[in-house]
Amino acid sequence: MQEFLDTLSPKQAQKTAWIMTLVEELEIVPGQYFQKMSSTDDLWEIRVKVGGNIFRFLGFFDGAMWVVLSHAFQKKTQKTPRQAIRLAEERKKDYFKRKKK
Repeated sequence: MQEFLDTLSPKQAQKTAWIMTLVEELEIVPGQYFQKMSSTDDLWEIRVKVGGNIFRFLGFFDGAMWVVLSHAFQKKTQKTPRQAIRLAEERKKDYFKRKKK
């Protein structure tokens, strides 16, 4: 995640931080910024649009708290790439596996 965030311009990073703050602080977050992904293993996405660029941050809940953002990418097509979803789901499984230990 850190490597991806480091690639963002200052304006992109500022908007990303603002939207992540909304997700963290608001009880009900507008769907344009935060939404459950269908046909996944309970993944959620944070959506960031800056100018013509669209970024997605995939993650999941652990109990009632947002814990892990497991993958981020710049969206270039209408549909979220299946590879991005698979990677986020693998990281989720790994997280809970390590948490049990």
